[in-house]
Amino acid sequence: MINATVIKIDIIIFFATIFRSAFGFGESIIAVPLLALFMPLEVAVPLSVFISVTIAGFVVVQDRKKIHFKSAGWLIVYAIIGIPLGLWLLTHVSEAWVKCILGTVIIAFSIYLLTGTRLKALKQDDGRWLFGCGLLSGILGGAYGINGPPLVIYGAKRGWTAQHFRATLQAYFLAASLAGVLGYWYSNLITRELMCYFLFALPVLVPAILIGRYINSKMQGSQFFRYSYIVLLLLGTMLLVNVFVSK
Repeated sequence: MINATVIKIDIIIFFATIFRSAFGFGESIIAVPLLALFMPLEVAVPLSVFISVTIAGFVVVQDRKKIHFKSAGWLIVYAIIGIPLGLWLLTHVSEAWVKCILGTVIIAFSIYLLTGTRLKALKQDDGRWLFGCGLLSGILGGAYGINGPPLVIYGAKRGWTAQHFRATLQAYFLAASLAGVLGYWYSNLITRELMCYFLFALPVLVPAILIGRYINSKMQGSQFFRYSYIVLLLLGTMLLVNVFVSK
């Protein structure tokens, strides 16, 4: 049954999906804290992953010709190696300390790039950079669901267009999110409540994805990555704010 809570949840998912579709990443840091206001975290996080699978699948089918499949494949492989390390951080290291360090590093790096410093370009895939960025994305994703920052760095190094970056990241997120869904199924976190929220959200996903795709199509390479660095700056700031608010 559709009620006021469902409508609020759909509004959150709608705007988070536009954000993800436009930039290729970052919707979970927006959606999960807001969804957690209306549902338990063990429902909000899997719901965010279900939404991620849907967005990624839609974009992969729609823009498959723009995907750098080789790059996405190696990033996925190395991310899988990093995920257990992220889970170890999550369970053995103080959450506040990790968020503080992570937020500070992301903010410092974003400001460094926003000053006009250009990363040295890679003319073709580089195994060392694929390993480093893929591994870090897996660690950050396993710990706090924030895979995006290392992937932004690799996309900027390769000089991908906004459209190729968006499409390639969705191939990465499709595999990563499906692995997450299997994990939630194994942990008995896929409940009737979760599926109801997901089904009610489906009608807002398609228009949100298309709006995000339109926004993405209007952004050029250097302009897109400048906006991406601003997004990273906001993500880092939100991590620090989250630490102090939760105290």
